[in-house]
Amino acid sequence: MIVSFHPVINAHRHLLCAGRPPQAEELAAMRAAAAVILPQGCREDLYRAARRCCKAVFPDYEARFRYPGKTGQINLFRDAGLDHPASLTFADLEAYRREAGKGGTPPLAYPFVFKFDWGGEGDEVYLVENPPQLAALLEKAATCEAGGQRGFLIQRLVDNGHRSLRVVLLGDHLVTYWRIQEVPGSFAANLRRGARLDHAVAPPIRRAAEAAAWSLAAKTGINLAGLDYLFPGAADDAPPDVPLLLEINYFFGRRGLGGSEAFYRLLRMAVHRWLTQRGLACPQVLEEVNDAPVPAGHPNTPGGG
Repeated sequence: MIVSFHPVINAHRHLLCAGRPPQAEELAAMRAAAAVILPQGCREDLYRAARRCCKAVFPDYEARFRYPGKTGQINLFRDAGLDHPASLTFADLEAYRREAGKGGTPPLAYPFVFKFDWGGEGDEVYLVENPPQLAALLEKAATCEAGGQRGFLIQRLVDNGHRSLRVVLLGDHLVTYWRIQEVPGSFAANLRRGARLDHAVAPPIRRAAEAAAWSLAAKTGINLAGLDYLFPGAADDAPPDVPLLLEINYFFGRRGLGGSEAFYRLLRMAVHRWLTQRGLACPQVLEEVNDAPVPAGHPNTPGGG
């Protein structure tokens, strides 16, 4: 028996566990299951319960929960030996002040990138070019700490030609495309900030990025994520530099995949292949997405964009 908790992927048994820990019925179903399919937005308690109850769980979110937040991802990159921009992480303002010293000089030269520990798809990411900008962000960090949110990092600014390469990892399948920023004054190359899509990725760059993505998957177990890579000074007609992993997005936009319907088709196929590789079959996984839309803001539904 295959059990699915995903709101739009059917299986032999279809359960929803949105916004609460799994109860006795769900736990019993997972213990009896040969495999469990989880939603992108599953809570850690559901993921941990699934892993305790069943050997085969998709997606693999071990790294997501072991290395939470943007600062956690930097620790993951270091532990797994993944190439990434030079970064310094701080648990709180006090940790930053110890590093900056009495003069308050930032540990990286201007300009650099400041990222709060939360947010995704370009949220809470800032270009810092001078001391007043840094002071404003440190003041915001103090306000956030007073409200219970803490942690940030600073990162070397990489000359990437105002573009980043998104590699979407769906099980054993990759989708690769550029996000190119052409809006004056906007440094972040993501769609929310006005970047455009370009699926014409030069073969050498595509091969380098896909090799990096498969290496990440092998080292971390991650099998469902949007991976953002930078190619310093990349030119399509020149051998690429080593791609630098900027961020792992466990929730990612779908426009580059053709929209939600295309995304769910790709996801169902990825789950189907994952089951087949384990000698399991579930025809329901390949059924068309239910015509009824998933309610906006559903806890098990990743954001679009």
